Amino acid sequence: MARRMDEDEWRAFLSTGTRTGKLSTVCADGRPHIAPVWFVLDGDELVFCTGENTVKGRNLARDGRIALCVDDDRPPFSFVTLHGRAELSDDLDEVRSWSARIAARYMGDERAEEFGARNGVPGEVLVRARIDKVVALAAVAD
Repeated sequence: MARRMDEDEWRAFLSTGTRTGKLSTVCADGRPHIAPVWFVLDGDELVFCTGENTVKGRNLARDGRIALCVDDDRPPFSFVTLHGRAELSDDLDEVRSWSARIAARYMGDERAEEFGARNGVPGEVLVRARIDKVVALAAVAD
């Protein structure tokens, strides 16, 4: 039987390994848009980077509402869904620094600076989303 994760559990679930988040933003016509993102948690904020001219970048600049789902697709299956409101920063020092931190998680420390430099360029933005709501269930198929 599924059980709710406590805060320590869902934070560990989101921060362990290289699970990719599925980010949902709101299109101008109200449709949802979903895209994969690499991310990290920073306190009560979800942090990721994107291009300002991507669909998600344009959506977030217009309407900061987000939902993010991260799942473990192996039995007994677990997931965490976050809801929040994002703010964007085009400060290249911040973008570069956070891009490197995120890359360290997904690509390893040895490639972190490479990705930070590649992504810390004009046209990229840092996204910080304050987490307002969490749904976190473990062992869904037990």
